Amino acid sequence: MDSLQDFMISRVRVQIMELFFNKPSEMYFVREITRHTHEEINAVRRELDRMLAAGILKSEERGNRLYYYLNKNYTFYPELLRMVKKSTGLGLKLIKQRKKLGSVKFIMFSGKFVSIDDSKRTDVDILVVGDIVLAELEALMNEEETKIGREINYTVLPEDEFEFRKQRRDPFLMEVLYGTRVMVIGNEEDLVERKPVGLN
Repeated sequence: MDSLQDFMISRVRVQIMELFFNKPSEMYFVREITRHTHEEINAVRRELDRMLAAGILKSEERGNRLYYYLNKNYTFYPELLRMVKKSTGLGLKLIKQRKKLGSVKFIMFSGKFVSIDDSKRTDVDILVVGDIVLAELEALMNEEETKIGREINYTVLPEDEFEFRKQRRDPFLMEVLYGTRVMVIGNEEDLVERKPVGLN
């Protein structure tokens, strides 16, 4: 059953959600989950049962093990994914270190980067708009690349260039903006809105 009560979560559920939503296509059995979350097995089992009942997770038997995986058809799946991406990992670091990054107008993760199914695939994982201290941003990105084991393709645009290219419907920028996204910093409507020429 989908209801707001599904969002009243315990510390253990937070750990489980972080595990699943940071790798949305993975399947885990109970002891794997306890190893990743460092939580007691009985507490993990209780939360898994609750998440199954809520429809957040599904389960499948393979051999003598029961595996759990995300139900991507769950009503609040996109919202939960966005919440996790903003409140953990790189999203949380970017928000916490916003002042060090300079004058940040927007930061968005592409749907591809956060594993949202996206028919409009883009090569850009992250778009950053503003007057950015590049050394600070690069340090965060390098740390995350080491953590996830792959290169992160990010684009940095000054705000005036971003607005200029948006007004002229620059093909590269339109491809980024018309895909699915998770807004980390900034207002999504302002990100995609085309301002009248001459207005800030």
